[in-house]
Amino acid sequence: MWWKKPGLVALLILVAVGLLIRFWPELIPSLASRDITSNTMPDSEVYYLVEGSVYDGDTLRVKRCGEQCEDLKIRLCGIDAPEMDQPMSAAARNHLRSLINQGDGTLLVLPVEQDRYGRTVAEIFVPVVGQESEIHLTSQMVMDGYAYHYERYSGGCPNGQLLAGVEEQARSLSAGVCGGVEAIGECERRAEAIRAIGID
Repeated sequence: MWWKKPGLVALLILVAVGLLIRFWPELIPSLASRDITSNTMPDSEVYYLVEGSVYDGDTLRVKRCGEQCEDLKIRLCGIDAPEMDQPMSAAARNHLRSLINQGDGTLLVLPVEQDRYGRTVAEIFVPVVGQESEIHLTSQMVMDGYAYHYERYSGGCPNGQLLAGVEEQARSLSAGVCGGVEAIGECERRAEAIRAIGID
């Protein structure tokens, strides 16, 4: 047989290695790009707050203008802040405003999906003035005690895994919506209602 000739197997191995070395650089980027694109989050988009549009602790409007202006109503992903008729609603709204005001005016919006009310469910990052850091609004609102972790919907959030931990931290510190005797009761009732029926 031809493959039994001395040195032929070694020559075939050398040719294979040579071909591998020759074509490996072109092969790697195409393989890597396939893996990377299938597992990445969408890119964040730069928007600006619409003046006076922070309605409560989890809803606001943003805009950007290019060839055309675009206006989005955003629902923060994976959290639920007190509604306007509930205790601490004004405090939650004001806290969200104060977090946004720490920024340079830009909001980095990471859209996730549209909800049944036509709002864009998203995570928002606020670049902090004079620092190389950003405030992740979703987790910061929960950590500071101004919103509840909305477990039913946080699985689709790019950073949803952070929310259970920061909510536990807020509870251990009795912060905000989970602070004080009345608030703790409301926090527990709200968390149970969210788990049981999925309040929006």
